[in-house]
Amino acid sequence: MLEKMLPLSLLKTAQGHPMLVELKNGETYNGHLVNCDTWMNIHLREVICTSKDGDRFWRMPECYIRGNTIKYLRVPDEVIDKVQEEKTRTDRKPPGVGRGRGRGMDDGGARGRGRGAPMAKMSGNRGAGRGRG
Repeated sequence: MLEKMLPLSLLKTAQGHPMLVELKNGETYNGHLVNCDTWMNIHLREVICTSKDGDRFWRMPECYIRGNTIKYLRVPDEVIDKVQEEKTRTDRKPPGVGRGRGRGMDDGGARGRGRGAPMAKMSGNRGAGRGRG
């Protein structure tokens, strides 16, 4: 079953794998994905470009495709399966696990960002409270 997945996470997982890219003008590019960025610009290696009519072919060592010219991407099923496995693995974690933020609430200390309101001055108890004194 195909689940929803973000295209950029799919492309990041597809790095090093073969893929087909069809452009809006009808040309197709087959090659191995080297990298992609947040605008879906793609860098391919070992590329075979096919003309719109399918009667001309070009072999290129590498090429760069601008993201807004892409019409269609085809990646191997193994890449899609890998992304789905990673998604299910992260979905299984209990909430709050692995977040790494805060110290907990058992000591009655700070409860988030910022310094908080200054404490009232207490005579004879300098430095014991929070705030600047």
